[in-house]
Amino acid sequence: MKNTFRLGLDVGSTTAKMAVLDANGQLVYNSYARHNTKITELVCEFLTAIEQKIGNEQVSAMVTGSAGMGISEFANIPFVQEVVAASRLIFEKYPKVRTLVDLGGEDSKMIFFHPDRSPDIRMNGNCAGGTGAFIDQMAMLLNIPIEQLDAHLTDNYTVYSMASRCGVFAKTDVQNLISREVPKSDIIASVFHAVAVQTMNTLARACDIEPKIMFCGGPFSFLPKLKGFFLNVMKLSEEDVIHADHPEIVSAIGAALMEAQRLECTVQELKARVSQKRALPLIRTSTLPPLFTGDAQREHWLTHEKEVELVKKVTVEEYTGSKCYVGIDSGSTTTKLAIVGENKELIFRYYAHNNGNPLHAVKQGLQQFSDELATARKDIKIAGSAVTGYGEDLIKAAFGIDYGVVETIAHYTAAHFLNPELSFVLDIGGQDMKAIFIKNGEISRVELNEACSSGCGSFVETFGKSLGYTAPEFAVLACTADHPCDLGTRCTVFMNSKVKQSLRENATTADIAAGLSYSVIKNCIHKVLKFNDLNELGQHIVVQGGAFKNASIQRALEVLVGHPVTCSKIPELMGAYGAALIAMKNVAK
Repeated sequence: MKNTFRLGLDVGSTTAKMAVLDANGQLVYNSYARHNTKITELVCEFLTAIEQKIGNEQVSAMVTGSAGMGISEFANIPFVQEVVAASRLIFEKYPKVRTLVDLGGEDSKMIFFHPDRSPDIRMNGNCAGGTGAFIDQMAMLLNIPIEQLDAHLTDNYTVYSMASRCGVFAKTDVQNLISREVPKSDIIASVFHAVAVQTMNTLARACDIEPKIMFCGGPFSFLPKLKGFFLNVMKLSEEDVIHADHPEIVSAIGAALMEAQRLECTVQELKARVSQKRALPLIRTSTLPPLFTGDAQREHWLTHEKEVELVKKVTVEEYTGSKCYVGIDSGSTTTKLAIVGENKELIFRYYAHNNGNPLHAVKQGLQQFSDELATARKDIKIAGSAVTGYGEDLIKAAFGIDYGVVETIAHYTAAHFLNPELSFVLDIGGQDMKAIFIKNGEISRVELNEACSSGCGSFVETFGKSLGYTAPEFAVLACTADHPCDLGTRCTVFMNSKVKQSLRENATTADIAAGLSYSVIKNCIHKVLKFNDLNELGQHIVVQGGAFKNASIQRALEVLVGHPVTCSKIPELMGAYGAALIAMKNVAK
């Protein structure tokens, strides 16, 4: 049967792209979608759509992309490196291009074409600063869907200095701009500028940027205004740009054009090859113990040990006291309020994202408490108040709070209430981490993360979202894993590589979820605390912070240390609860 169609498949870290060319080189089918690690399922959907479009015709296939090697291996489809594929398209269709800038989900590339020698290829190594993933994180912090960033960017804007080499630093910078009520247009412009600077600093490395230039990859395709910031950094203009017809699938088209050895088969035969992965056995050699040895142990832990409540709760209506104490934890991304009664019972709690306005978040929380008092017809006096966290000074001044409390002291106070014999407190929030060692009833050592967010709650939450799961769903999934992946102790970028490797080895999403839970704890122990002897933590460990709403992370720590750890059912509120207890103690003096 005559080969009529040429097919190129590009599977990247977050998306899959497919292009089909006819005998005349015309594009007859193309797709672009996030795969959420369900790569084989998505590729099969593409192939089904192709069959509906052209029938069960003969195709000549080749695969590329950072996650495409897995499909190449198990489906026995020839593989080509993605920059080679992209270069092929440039040589054949756009010979005037001298510089190609390609931004993907987690990688970035620049290719410099020379008429008298081979192309100079540059790729990012251990940093995702100038990539789509970095922009995704900033969009999440701004509470704006990524595809709407362009619409929020006005023509008149101010660019602020911003770290771009690491998401955790950039988040701090963005949160600071948000708290200062800087217009979102200026923040988006600053993010785009940071991406452009990071890409140039990382990849150009003193190489002259020669026009004509082509921009490709998902971020440039769906955020057209991003290109302008690159041109400003390059000191070039729109006249220096050659536009690709389909910039989001450049490597897929390039793979379709490659003349090297290819797979010749029908569309149905190709789909059968890709589908066979579902029947492959587990081929991994490096796994971790399951979080639970069986359904019975898991159900017992989730319904008994995890459900034991250590903080007494009563409603405003049930409370019989006349005084209360307000604790506020104003974090970098969330605000928590805990209002306790005269016997340290929790009578009101509040948790909300700041959405760029921590003052409004606190006001809303206090207003809700006031409304509950009015509904219950209660006259309860606030006898004392304390605030801790990132926004301590701002909230204390704005609301006339009685006391400002250092975060470590607030968390230690809450942990001591849960377990007076405590030897170690681990607090993991969305972006930060605190480890407190206790000796003879006093704090002997405190460790804080400084430059890495891989051991924080947003680390797992971000991965869960990238795979299409909410944080609670991801936690439940982790608890069911039979062979958790050993993902090591790495930053988010390297962890992505390990996840892709695990997918190649036929790991399930549950195994990846459980592996990430282990990695949160391992990153804390090995990267932040920098020790290997878990006995240093002692026998009375208290864990708190929003990350421990994820039961699988708590359980991972228990498996590693070999004994139960203490965690309340409100771990995300313990900073605020500790602040309220300190307010009560100070008033009593």
